[in-house]
Amino acid sequence: MPSTTAAFPGVPAAAAPSRWREGAWSGVPVLRVVHGLAGALHAAFIFFACFAFSDTSPYDVVAIPTILLWLALGIRLHRGAMPLVFLLLIYLGAIVVALVPYLDEPLPVTWTVQLIYLVVTGIFFAMLYADDTRARLEVALKAYTASCVLSAFLGIVGYLQLLGIEDLFYRYGRASGTFQDPNVFGSFLTLGALYLMHGLLSGSSRRPFLALTSLVVIMAGIFLSFSRGSWGGTVVAVAVMVGALYTTSGSGRLRRRIVTIGLVTAGLGLAALAGLLSIDSVAETFQTRAAVTQDYDEGETGRFGNQVRGMGLLLEQPLGMGPLQWRLIFRLEPHNSYIGSFANGGWLAGATFIALVAATSFVGFRLMARPSPYRAHAQIVFPALLMFFLQAMQIDVEKWRHVYMMLGMVWALEAARLRWAGSAEARLARPSHGGPGRPERGGL
Repeated sequence: MPSTTAAFPGVPAAAAPSRWREGAWSGVPVLRVVHGLAGALHAAFIFFACFAFSDTSPYDVVAIPTILLWLALGIRLHRGAMPLVFLLLIYLGAIVVALVPYLDEPLPVTWTVQLIYLVVTGIFFAMLYADDTRARLEVALKAYTASCVLSAFLGIVGYLQLLGIEDLFYRYGRASGTFQDPNVFGSFLTLGALYLMHGLLSGSSRRPFLALTSLVVIMAGIFLSFSRGSWGGTVVAVAVMVGALYTTSGSGRLRRRIVTIGLVTAGLGLAALAGLLSIDSVAETFQTRAAVTQDYDEGETGRFGNQVRGMGLLLEQPLGMGPLQWRLIFRLEPHNSYIGSFANGGWLAGATFIALVAATSFVGFRLMARPSPYRAHAQIVFPALLMFFLQAMQIDVEKWRHVYMMLGMVWALEAARLRWAGSAEARLARPSHGGPGRPERGGL
């Protein structure tokens, strides 16, 4: 007679459920749990981008398990993102060649290894967002915006000296939030501001009051960073986004909404600016920072003087100076990523960097203009990335983590658009019921 179990009397042991199947996890497929973990790691990965107190942050700690898990789940590199990979690998190759004479120096080697890691993250984001694009990007932008609100809030707290730990969030008389540099802090916040503005202008925001409150916090953080690049870049990014949203809208009602909300927001912004400038310390810092140039910009040994002298040297060095060698020669960073790319990796790296900016800009403007299911997200992400391309002319952005994230996002959107366009064209060309097929309707 076959044996039975105590928990299931009369049921043969071989037929009885296992402890795993009768537990709390019995109704949850293992793969669903793994996907849930991958989603949580993805959101944490993006959120932790705001923690940049040091060279290593929680962002970097979460990066490896997140990338490995998503690769194990089968994310792919689509042909639409191949130009990004091709250009980044050429750029890296040129940097590595220029590094060879300095392999015995730890700082250039460390800098190059960090750059390789950032390139890997950019390619990962291009792979991750190329599939299930809108859902994954929405999660990423929400997590990024939450990190912007947190960092901006802490920057405001630090600037107003409301706690006893202001030095963590306040540097050089300027708000720095969770960053070492107020300039990086201010620029980081722009994408979060664009995401909230786009939702308010287009009417897609589900919680407009929360979105508006969060936007006020972020914009205050940008202003109190007293970063000229962040101020100008944010103005340009907002103008590009609003212009793209207005011109691609086929609804007169939506256009009137954009104009009305834009004017009201501008009026409130000017009122808030006037209120902030009524504070003596704010007005004094604003007057200093609003100048076109600072003391360190001017003179033969200032930023601009070094750039002029350095470009003359680079014309004689096809392989460049090598990673981090500019600072040893001029005792100051290039403060220009375009010049820096020539200095760090030679003519090939510099030309490739310019080609990457040009190709990404072409793709980004096309994504914003052409009807597709991905146009709305392109109108948010690309203007923020364009701001960094412009800022690269007066600051070094090639080691900023979020720049590579946005690069991956833009090229993933392009890969998704190409697949969508290909399927629409296939349906158009395929006869259906004796007649021509209908194209898929674009837009959101």
